[in-house]
Amino acid sequence: MKWIEIKVIFDCTAKELATDLISNIFYDLGLKGVVVEDPDIKPVEEWENTDAIRPADIAVTGYIPENKQSQKHLKIIEEKLIGLEKECGIFSKSICRKIDEQDWSESWKKFFHPLKITKKIVIKPSWQDYDANFGDIVIEIDPGMAFGTGTHPTTALCISMIEKYMKKGDKFLDIGTGSGILMLAAAKLGAQKVCGIDNDEVAIDIAEKNLLLNGIDSKNFKVMTGNLTDQLNDRFDFVAANILTETIMVLLDSVKSVLKKKSIFICSGIIEKNKDKVAEKMVASGFEVIEIREKEEWVSLAGIFS
Repeated sequence: MKWIEIKVIFDCTAKELATDLISNIFYDLGLKGVVVEDPDIKPVEEWENTDAIRPADIAVTGYIPENKQSQKHLKIIEEKLIGLEKECGIFSKSICRKIDEQDWSESWKKFFHPLKITKKIVIKPSWQDYDANFGDIVIEIDPGMAFGTGTHPTTALCISMIEKYMKKGDKFLDIGTGSGILMLAAAKLGAQKVCGIDNDEVAIDIAEKNLLLNGIDSKNFKVMTGNLTDQLNDRFDFVAANILTETIMVLLDSVKSVLKKKSIFICSGIIEKNKDKVAEKMVASGFEVIEIREKEEWVSLAGIFS
């Protein structure tokens, strides 16, 4: 099978927001992941592969299958990029090329390096070596088409809050689990059991493989396909949701059904301008907001369920 690689190089001061707006163009076409190439993302110092390829420009790359819909999709992408330029001042140019199946499955891996996202936690791709320092908690991951590598600010914010607030022995739930990276962080930090739910069967399969890759006993985790809390009958000490603001607002109507009294709920994937309405909805839903963290125009909130 042939694929078309569309590399969108852009210029914008709010690069994280621009990255996500461009990424959403691909997601709206039904794609499950994109590659973000950012020259400012540096691997941890201990990673010494001098053959690493670093991007010269910040870019978002998506892949569409070459078929009867290709030209239609390319036109949609072009029109939406023009719209972003007019509405948001995001200037971009796109470069397209055809690639084979094998090249497609490997091409996005070039820019995923070991990355230390907290003082303890290092995210490491499964195909790279890393010499851990004393005290490092290393999460090994092969995100596949779930594309959750831990490099995005929203994921880093979630993991830092899990590290701060989760207690050893907690039962942990990740809503919208993707590659399973938050489940892995919780398991490595001492959760008794970790559960994940996602509406994408591919993501669930990848999350399970990553948990096993990291030596997490299958008796201590569960992953399932479903929508938010619909398939869940258990209650948890700690719940995380790294999803979109609109989905979080819906989730807040039902998440209490899977929480115990005094459980911790953290949510992320929220752009700065939306933090107040999420905080207000959390309070209205029975939470005491205990912390709001911001990173590169993204926000994560933590609350205690009362």
